[in-house]
Amino acid sequence: MTKAAVFGTGSWGTTFGMIMARAGVETTLWGRRAEIVEAIDRRQENPDYLPGVTLPPTMRATGDPARALEGADFVVLAVPSQTLRSNLTAWKPHLPKGAVLVSLMKGIELGTTKRMSEVIMEVAEVPQERVAVVSGPNLVPEIAQGQPAATVVSCPDERTMEHLQEACHVPPWFRPYTNPDVVGVELGGAVKNVIALAVGVASGMGMGDNVGAMLMTRGLAEISRLGAALGADPHTFAGLAGMGDLVATCTSPLSRNRTFGENLGKGMTLAEVVAATKQTAEGVKSCESVLELARKHDVEMPITEVVVGVVHDGMTPDEAGVLLMSRTPKPERYGV
Repeated sequence: MTKAAVFGTGSWGTTFGMIMARAGVETTLWGRRAEIVEAIDRRQENPDYLPGVTLPPTMRATGDPARALEGADFVVLAVPSQTLRSNLTAWKPHLPKGAVLVSLMKGIELGTTKRMSEVIMEVAEVPQERVAVVSGPNLVPEIAQGQPAATVVSCPDERTMEHLQEACHVPPWFRPYTNPDVVGVELGGAVKNVIALAVGVASGMGMGDNVGAMLMTRGLAEISRLGAALGADPHTFAGLAGMGDLVATCTSPLSRNRTFGENLGKGMTLAEVVAATKQTAEGVKSCESVLELARKHDVEMPITEVVVGVVHDGMTPDEAGVLLMSRTPKPERYGV
C-alpha cells in the first residue's frame, strides 16, 4: 500500500491528508501541537481548523517526525512557506530514501526569492524528479465539506506526477489534473495571493466590481510577465493553477488573503489585522519576495508594488489607488 506523511495539521494539510486517506493511501499527519495531534489520532477531528468535519478513521497523527516518515512514499509539506527551510532541515535525517516530496505551499522564500520546490531540492538534496507541487483553486472549507473541487499536480517526471495524481484522486469529490510546468504552477499559486490582497483592499474601501475585475486581469498580466521571464509555459496561467486559483482567491470570502486585504481596506491597522487572522495569509510576507524576484528579472509588477507599500511601507489604501490609476498608460496588445 502507498504510504504518505503529511507535515502540517492546519486546515489544508489536514484536508489533503483526508483526501489521500480516502484515495486509499495509508496516511499519517505530523503536527507540533499535541492537542491537535491527539484529536486527529483518537477522535478523527481537528476542532481548531476543521470544526465539525469527521476525518477518515484510517488517518493517523503523531508528533514524532521519524514515526510519521517511516516507510513513506510521499512526504507532503504543508507548513507556512517561510518556515519550510528550518523545518525541512530538522526533518531531513528521517526522510525515506526515494520518497517524493510534495509541496502544498504557495509562497516565495524571503531573502533567496526561491520557489518552494527549489528550497526543497536544496535542503533535502533531492533531484527535481522527486519534488512535486499541488496547486489550484482549493478553498479548504468547501473541500472539507465534500464539495467537488479540482487541483493541479505538477512534476517534471511524468511517472511521479501520475503516481501522485492517483494518490489524491477521489471521484467524484476531488479531481487532480497534471501539468509538468512546475515554474508556472508555483508562480500562479504564490502571486495570486498578492493580487488577492489588492482586491480585498479595494473591496474593503467600498470599490465595486469594475475595480475587482481590473485588478484580477491586470494581476494575471503581472503573473504572466513574471512567468515568461522565468521560463514558464504561458498556457499554465489560463488554467486551474493560474486563472482558476486567482479567481477563487480574489473573490471568495473564504480566502485568507482577500479577507486580510479587506480588513486593511476598512481601516484596520496591520497589527489589528494580524491579530484577527487565525491562519497564515501567505501573500502578506511573500509580496516582498515576489517583488524582489520581479526586480531581479526586470519585470514590471505595479500591483505587487503597491501591495508591498500598503502592507509593509506605510502607504495608505487611498495613496495606493491614486498611484495605480495615475501611471502612464503603455500600449499593450489585448489589454494585458
